[in-house]
Amino acid sequence: MTDPRIKPDARSRILDAAARLLREQGWDAVTTRGVATAAKLQPPAIYRLFGDKDSLLDAVAERELSTFFAAKAAAAEVAAGGGGDPVADLRSGWAAQIEFGLTNPHLFQLLSDPTRRSGASARRAGHEALEARVRRVASTGRLRVPEHRAVGLILTAGTGVVATLLAAPPEERDPGLADAALEGLLSQILRDEEPAGRAGAMPIVVAFHATAESLIDLSAAEHTLLSEWLTRVISRGARTSGRP
Repeated sequence: MTDPRIKPDARSRILDAAARLLREQGWDAVTTRGVATAAKLQPPAIYRLFGDKDSLLDAVAERELSTFFAAKAAAAEVAAGGGGDPVADLRSGWAAQIEFGLTNPHLFQLLSDPTRRSGASARRAGHEALEARVRRVASTGRLRVPEHRAVGLILTAGTGVVATLLAAPPEERDPGLADAALEGLLSQILRDEEPAGRAGAMPIVVAFHATAESLIDLSAAEHTLLSEWLTRVISRGARTSGRP
């Protein structure tokens, strides 16, 4: 039931005000009283809609991230004609991650702090989007490491690059750092289009693991068992006997 004490546009006004304060003054400025004043509402409206400051910051993070990445995804889809190379998609995702961090430093600080509950949902959504990108690369047979390892490396490298750049004055930032870090990372997690025998078994097993869930002739129990087998093989380095 709608609370008659809360105006219909109160939620969007609160989120707009909180996002503006966060962008201009940092997350310490996002207080209940400060946001209420900026939104021209009474503080109880924030408690009724969001519960507490952490929940409000979480909602702000989700909205800002969703808006930013939705625009990037739409632009990428138009540029690629609705398709494209999964590795190119991975590159565009990296570029978007770096751009978002540099243009939203306070929100980046909020989201990159694992000890804070705020932004947990937004972080999870971003993590899932990255997992989907990595899985598409894995399904082509180009991933030389397990999917979870690739995801972890990309997240760690991206966070480190943004933190390093933000720590320096804008005029002293290395404009090529993000690209150099990405190229170094891709050289570690991707393989060239070389014959499978030279690449080893890992890319083949990783690709099979990424596509196995789409097999329609297996029961749920068989899917689970196959996933367990492939996960075990990957975790042990996809070792082979060396025989053909």
